[in-house]
Amino acid sequence: MDDRAREERLIVETGVEKRIADMIEPVLEDIGFKLVRVNLSGQNGLTLQIMAERFDGTMTVEDCEEVSKAVSPVLDVEDPIDRAYHLEISSPGIDRPMVRKSDFYRWKGHLLKCETSVLIGERKRFRGRIIEADNDGFTLLRDGVAYGEPSEVTIPFSALSDAKLILTDELIREALRADKLAKEKAANENDEDNGVEDGGVEDTEEN
Repeated sequence: MDDRAREERLIVETGVEKRIADMIEPVLEDIGFKLVRVNLSGQNGLTLQIMAERFDGTMTVEDCEEVSKAVSPVLDVEDPIDRAYHLEISSPGIDRPMVRKSDFYRWKGHLLKCETSVLIGERKRFRGRIIEADNDGFTLLRDGVAYGEPSEVTIPFSALSDAKLILTDELIREALRADKLAKEKAANENDEDNGVEDGGVEDTEEN
């Protein structure tokens, strides 16, 4: 198994969503994927969204179908949801949730919005560019700083409750470039052409 598969998520679910995440995460890792997020919403009656990606950060429509086929039997047997629901498998997309330390290393230099569980400099919500990241936390060069406030803020990973990249032209270019390189590498390793896919793909089915 790829070592990156064992990297724990900083932001995890609670309640039924956590139970589902605990069920499917080992299944995903066994077939070469890592879990990003599990979310239950009232969309289309009730929708269970499982957001995942390969260890290299790619996720195609075919990958979504593979994940769906792998997790559906587990969900059917364990039956964690007590009523009918739609199962949606998707990639993180370009403006992705940031759930692992490696996400902050990987997307250093890009804009982020985040929330913390405790006050940091009298605030819990921040927006800015990631300028540094280490094992303990990350530093943002903040957007829209009020007069007298520091332009930089360092946020410990232990205080993070939510984080997501902000969609910019720069981010789109970088995400597509990285996606293309990852797919070319995979194609070379497998001696076949897997094509190039954008982020944000999904596969849905009804349970």
